[in-house]
Amino acid sequence: MRVRPAVWLAAILVIAIDLFSKQWALAALMPGVKHPVIGDVISVQLVFNSGAAFSLGEGYTWILTIVAVVVTAGLVYYARRARTPLATGLLGVALGGAVGNLIDRLFREPGFGRGHVVDMINYNDMFVGNIADIAIVGAAAVFMLASLFGKRLLEPARTNAAPDRNATP
Repeated sequence: MRVRPAVWLAAILVIAIDLFSKQWALAALMPGVKHPVIGDVISVQLVFNSGAAFSLGEGYTWILTIVAVVVTAGLVYYARRARTPLATGLLGVALGGAVGNLIDRLFREPGFGRGHVVDMINYNDMFVGNIADIAIVGAAAVFMLASLFGKRLLEPARTNAAPDRNATP
């Protein structure tokens, strides 16, 4: 099985929007300065995150980069098993988000594999994220909700074992 073109299209779209928003933030915002958008609930504020979500794991950027590579590979693997348009779209969006942040880890300062992720969306001072984060969390949430409501989104894993002819249906 191969990955459907729609997965790649969704991923490329998310990556492009994420990279564009990060370039905008780098050009338009001063680090640390908060600009309210919806009162104090949503604001834009340029920060550089060396850690994972909620800045957890700061100082372990190389490990987070390796985890991001593994997650990206896992998403490509599971995208081959997408059986519905919803699964195809969700896996493409999640893949785009994972690659968007992986690009930062690989190519931004302070260096290859140790780069800090550019974040700019401040959620009521609880955390600051970016478009890639929205894509990852949003896709995961919809995937979980679909699963809770019994939607089968992925083909079962294929095995090389021959079917058991003595099994009862």
